[in-house]
Amino acid sequence: MPPEHHAKNAGGQNISPHLAWNPPPTGTAQLLLVVEDTDVPTPKPAVHCVVLIDPDVRSLAPGALAAKEPAPGVTILRSVIGRGYQGPAPIKGHGPHHYTFQLFALATPLGATAGKTAPDSARPSVLLPSITAPVLARGRLIGTVER
Repeated sequence: MPPEHHAKNAGGQNISPHLAWNPPPTGTAQLLLVVEDTDVPTPKPAVHCVVLIDPDVRSLAPGALAAKEPAPGVTILRSVIGRGYQGPAPIKGHGPHHYTFQLFALATPLGATAGKTAPDSARPSVLLPSITAPVLARGRLIGTVER
């Protein structure tokens, strides 16, 4: 991944990358974007960003996942690190880290989780396993960063 997309503490500008996709399948109510570092030395991947996107949106410009000024049609949810895009900052000398951008086309909008927590305030560890909406399609893009 280019340095401008890395976290500021890793020498970057913490700007989310440009992302684009084909139109989702008919019946898509909402898109869910999850960005994870799958190489952290923890039992589960580190969730760097979680957002809901209107199904009419076909692309996101650089910086569109900023917590304070998200692009139109983007709802920022909580991640493990905070809100909005949190760029890569892998441990120095730990080897390459893979940052997986996954986009899910959901048949129904996300509602409250089992614990009655609204999606915009639920932690990813509660929100992601609670998703019961059928996934109509999925796309994945993987970026690699090493320090």
